[in-house]
Order: sequence, then structure tokens, then C-alpha cells
Amino acid sequence: MLLETSWEVCNKTGGIYTVLASRAATMTRRHPQDIIFVGPLLAAEGEALPLDFIPTAVPELAAWQREASAELGLRLVVGRWAVAGEPAVVLVDFKPLWQEQGELYFEAWKEYGIEGDKGYGDYDESCLFAVAAARVMQSILGYYQPEQQIALFNEWQTGLGLLWLHLHAPEVKTIFITHATTVGRSIAGNYKELYTYMDAYQGDQMARELGVEAKHTLEKRAAHTADVFATVSRLTAREAKQLLEREPVVLPNGFHVGASPLSSSLAAKRRKARRLLGSVASKLYGTHIDERAYFVSLGGRYEYRNKGIDLFIESLYRFAQHYDGEREIVACLLVPAWEAGPRAELQYLLSHPEEPAQQPLQHPELTHWLYNTDHDRAVAHIRHRGLDRAEGKVKLLFVPCYLNGIDGIFDLSYYDLLVGMDLTIYPSYYEPWGYTPLESIRYGVPTITTTLAGFGLWAEEEQQTKPFAELKHQPVHIVPRDDRNVDEAIGRIAELIGEQLALTPDEAKAQRRSAYELAKRADWELFYRHYEDAYRLLG
Repeated sequence: MLLETSWEVCNKTGGIYTVLASRAATMTRRHPQDIIFVGPLLAAEGEALPLDFIPTAVPELAAWQREASAELGLRLVVGRWAVAGEPAVVLVDFKPLWQEQGELYFEAWKEYGIEGDKGYGDYDESCLFAVAAARVMQSILGYYQPEQQIALFNEWQTGLGLLWLHLHAPEVKTIFITHATTVGRSIAGNYKELYTYMDAYQGDQMARELGVEAKHTLEKRAAHTADVFATVSRLTAREAKQLLEREPVVLPNGFHVGASPLSSSLAAKRRKARRLLGSVASKLYGTHIDERAYFVSLGGRYEYRNKGIDLFIESLYRFAQHYDGEREIVACLLVPAWEAGPRAELQYLLSHPEEPAQQPLQHPELTHWLYNTDHDRAVAHIRHRGLDRAEGKVKLLFVPCYLNGIDGIFDLSYYDLLVGMDLTIYPSYYEPWGYTPLESIRYGVPTITTTLAGFGLWAEEEQQTKPFAELKHQPVHIVPRDDRNVDEAIGRIAELIGEQLALTPDEAKAQRRSAYELAKRADWELFYRHYEDAYRLLG
């Protein structure tokens, strides 16, 4: 029986959601009726449950469920996760554990030396959820007594649960997966040189310097206590070994690769997305832009340096300085920010296509208002570089909302908009794996990434093999990046935009096909074997 927990089970906040949700179908095929996910129940009693939670009977958990809630003293809901494979899921309300916080933190200090009073931000909630999830796991495994009991914990947020389970149910075999180390992310986010001095950094000392002692200590203890410690790429394995002082196994992130982007269904979605992108850009900038424009995007979390948002904007500016072609370039920054809702005037113009905009709207770069428009970093950068000017051939759209199909402007999912792009750019500085470029090629969209992304290093190796090594136009461009070559990286990305733009329609179509073929090499049906190898390490 495999039980897996994460803060992102039925709670999409970052890339781990994509890891688990896309892996679920393969897991349920390989281990039918043996997979259970445990996530946080954040809705109060009587409130709506998450949209991706299916409240339905789960026969394999019915007997346990009748007794569990009273036994644990926790509110539980049992159902299925509305992702491919529809695995069983238990959501647990961890709020009653606030009453035990002192005792739980004392136990963590006594047994593991973790000083919970130094935690801040999301530390307390994460720890209480982790213990609640571990108690659910212990209860399920104790009830059914399966021959092999494996519990998977993702990221530092679940670390205290792993440590609690180790103390109270040591017979359960545990795997701890760090997708990015706390200290590594903090070094990068604080504009320190992570890679130049990697071999000299000491994790505990840097945690004190950066004020993340509690999270780091929790992560480190979980890494050392777990029966198997894992991470997602060779790049992050080096980081984890240096900062957490234990060698991890590598469990690379796959994806559920479905129909070809050249199939009729996805081709229709591509045309729809391009028409809509052109229409939105036209209304904002007060000029005619149609689906024949060249659409470029960056998507992901609003981590300005780590995700390469700074280089994305600078590269577009560098390209625009020398571009004298006729084709309009529309770049889209698809990054959720402090959004205040869709723009009413834009909604009106989109619903009244017979009324063409006569002039650019105020802040034509924004599809949705922000609460902090005048202080938003991306807005300031876009305006500083003149990528918000109607007369410019390169125009930027900042889409600062979650593309969940109900955003009020596009009303499409992220993937349904992504399929309409001609090129994606992810010039990341800190990217342990890099789902966004993998998602891009899955939908047949060529991409630019860097040597500081785990996916970039994987793609670089794969493209040296047949048939990709023989292609004139490879689907993934990997830009060398380190701590000190920012200007060179910007220049290279600007060159690549021009090279991609110059492809003939036939060359572009062939490249889209090869992008999809490369993505198939990262399908979970192939990558899940790494997890099965990890299970075998447990004995």
C-alpha cells in the first residue's frame, strides 16, 4: 500500500501539484487499489470542497472510514482526485492540532533538535497538516495491515509528519522527496551566487544567515531519517548533498503525454487560443492584431530572478531594438500576481467586437487589474523597457491570474492557452526540474530554457541522441547560464527569438512534431521506473 502526502494534494499552489496529478494515472495502473493520497482539508464545515475533489464512496476505504474520524478526532472527507486515474484521496482538517502544537514542537525539539519557535510564515500550518496526514497514514495502515507499507512525503512542508511517523510507526517505510532545498531557494532568491560558491556553502550556517533555520533543520532531519531520500534532478542532487549532507536518489519528473498537438482536437484549440490572444491584444493596444502574430510566453510562479522573468523581459527588449520585420510579436507573461479582477472595459470590448478600440487602454500591458499596479515589479520593468507601446512591434501582455477557465478574460485553462503559442521562454536561474518547458513541448511548442534547469540538462542529453541530434531545428534550446553571464544569456535568447521567427511554416510544423516526440521520452510510463527502483531500495 502506497500512501503519499503533499500540501498540494487537491490544492494547486505550485509545481508539486503537477508532479502528483500527472503521475497519478501511471501509479493507479501499476498499483490498482493500493494508492491513497492525503491532502489538507482547507474548507470549513459547510463550505465548498475543492473543484478537483470528487466526493464519492471509495470502496477500498469504506470500512476504515466508518471508524477513522472518531478515532483520530479529526474531520475527514474521502473521495477521489479529479485527475487522470482518479486515485483515492483523504483530505484532513488539521486545525484541531493547534491545541497540541506545544507538545508536538517539544517532541520535535527533544527527538530531533528542531526549534519550531524559529519558524514563521507557513511553517506552523505546514507542520500541523503534516502530523495530521501522518496520523491518517498510520490509521489506514494499521487498519488494513498490508504486507508492504510505504509512505511518500513531498517537500519540507510534510517533514514533521515523516518524523512523527518514524517515532510512532517505525515499521512504515518512508521516502522523502525534496523538490528544491529551502536554503538553495533562499540563496538564489536573495541574489547570492548559488552556483559559483556551491561547494563552499554550509547548509546550517546559511540557514541561520538567511533566517530559515526551522524549515532547513526540519528538511535536513527528514532527509536523514527517511529510508530513502530523493530529489528531482542531477542539478538538485548536487545542491541537496551539499546543503542537506545526504546523497539523494534522483526521481525525475515526468508528465502524462496525451494526444499529438497536431491532432484535430488540439489543432482546433490552438486556433481558438490564437484568435483570442490576438483579440485581447488588439483591444488593449487599440490596433489590429490577429492570429497570424507571433505569440511567445513565460508561465509559472512570480519568482522574478529564479524563474527568469527579468531575463524574459530584457531579452524581448534586446530583440525589439533590432527587429524590423512586419510580423507583430505578442509576448505573454502568464504569472499569477496580486490580481484585483478582470478589466471591465476589456471585457466590454471583447463582448462587443463590432466596437473596435480606437486607442490603447490605460496600462495596455495588463489583462487584469492589480492591487499594487504602481508598485508591481513586472509592470515597472515592462514600462521601463517600452514593451507597453502601441507603436512597438513587440508588445507584452501581463496575465496576472490563475488560468483556471474562469478568469473573466480568456476563460481558458493554462494548457488551452499554451497550445496557441509559437515559442516559450524560461530563462530560469533556479529551477530544480522545470515543468513549464516540459509542458510546452508536450503541446508541440518549442522552448528556450537554461543549463540551470534540471529539465534543460535532461533535454540536452536527449537531443544528442537519434533522431534529435540529426535535426536542423531542435525543439529545446538550452542557453548556458551561470552566476555571471547574464548579458550573454540575454543576447543569446534574443538571437534565438529571431531564429525561431525566421522558420518557414513547414520547418515550424516539423519542429512542433519533434517537440512532441521529445516530450514522449519524459512520459510517466517511462519515468515511473525510477520510483519502482526506489521502492526496491526499501526491501
